[in-house]
Amino acid sequence: MSDNPTIFALSSGAPPAGIAVVRISGPDAGTALSALAGSLPPPRRATFRRLVDPADGALLDATMVLWLPGPHTATGEDSAELHLHGGRAVVQAVLAALGRLPGLRAAQAGEFTRRAFLNGRIDLNEAEGLADLLSAETELQRRSALAMADGALSRRVEEWRQGVLMLSAQLEALLDFSDEDDVGEGAALLPPGFADQAATQAAQIGAWLARPRAEPLREGFRVVLAGPPNAGKSTLFNALVEAEAAITAAEPGTTRDVLTRSVAIDGVPFTFADTAGLRDEGAGEIERIGIARARAEAARADLILWLGPEGAGPAGDAVPLWELSARADDPVAPAKAAPRHRLSVHTGEGLDALRRDLVAHARATLPAPGEAALNARQHAFLSQVHNSLAAAGRERDPLLAAEHLRLARRALDGLTGRAGTEDMLDALFGRFCIGK
Repeated sequence: MSDNPTIFALSSGAPPAGIAVVRISGPDAGTALSALAGSLPPPRRATFRRLVDPADGALLDATMVLWLPGPHTATGEDSAELHLHGGRAVVQAVLAALGRLPGLRAAQAGEFTRRAFLNGRIDLNEAEGLADLLSAETELQRRSALAMADGALSRRVEEWRQGVLMLSAQLEALLDFSDEDDVGEGAALLPPGFADQAATQAAQIGAWLARPRAEPLREGFRVVLAGPPNAGKSTLFNALVEAEAAITAAEPGTTRDVLTRSVAIDGVPFTFADTAGLRDEGAGEIERIGIARARAEAARADLILWLGPEGAGPAGDAVPLWELSARADDPVAPAKAAPRHRLSVHTGEGLDALRRDLVAHARATLPAPGEAALNARQHAFLSQVHNSLAAAGRERDPLLAAEHLRLARRALDGLTGRAGTEDMLDALFGRFCIGK
């Protein structure tokens, strides 16, 4: 088998369906299409053909085909598409016929997109955006992922890369040709305006680093319900996720572990977490484990809804906390002086107001609609670029400034995938389905 075999896969939804699209990509894509369709159709023009099995000449389907010669294709390779009738038997027969052709094999998960990356059709940031787009479940997720997949970050990275290269070229001219009149008066001096240019680029990157991150958008704005036993956390949790997801009972310690549920409210993704009741005395061994997990969950929340005594919640500078009075219909329930919301799950009082408040708060902290957001990998590399540029701008020694710029270029290459590891690439493209 060749080091670069031709691959094929069903790239549309699972049959039965109205249409089933089979993609073929690689050096033998044209040969494979000719073997089934009799000859190559005109490039990039949908053409009706009768597909036959080369093994015995049996008719497979009568359908539309596309011939897409490289390199201007999705993968950068010769490609073909078969737009079949979407029955299971039709798809299976065509895939079996392709599998019997020499030089062809079934594609692995994400292999088409990986070839697009390796052939320079997309960079790593666009590939990550495409992966997020495929998994998007809300409008906010879709629009942010589409911006990334469409190259919003990649275009800026290329601008920053060109800027860093220009700064590096100025320093190299000083270091290599400092005796020539047109490059400065000596190697001890930095080029005019160098510090300001480096600081300007660092500031531009700093503005991207200050944007809301991608993780809360991808995983859902994380809201943790916390409080002592029997405070109504599980009942409120069920109401917010609109399902009987948590067991509710009057017995203290009913909730022993963290229970999470992801939902969308007005197009905003949330992950709600119901936790064990917090108490210092009377808890058994298993409940104490649940309490420890509840505290850990609160520490990594984006927002805590506190249903316990006023002022007693696990508030910290990093995690906002809202005081809730969750039993507004109970005359004997302890009253709070100034709760953010007064609620009654049984009557529905205050629930709509709480949902609206949650949505408004999450929207203010999540990326704006259509705004590309940095994930952890991108943020780490871009932080390295920012720090290196800032250090270069403060430096007075051209040799040291040049080294900082080299580190900035290396981080930019890591950001786009020009420099990367196979393990990281395997993990990314493994997120894709077969046929993508």
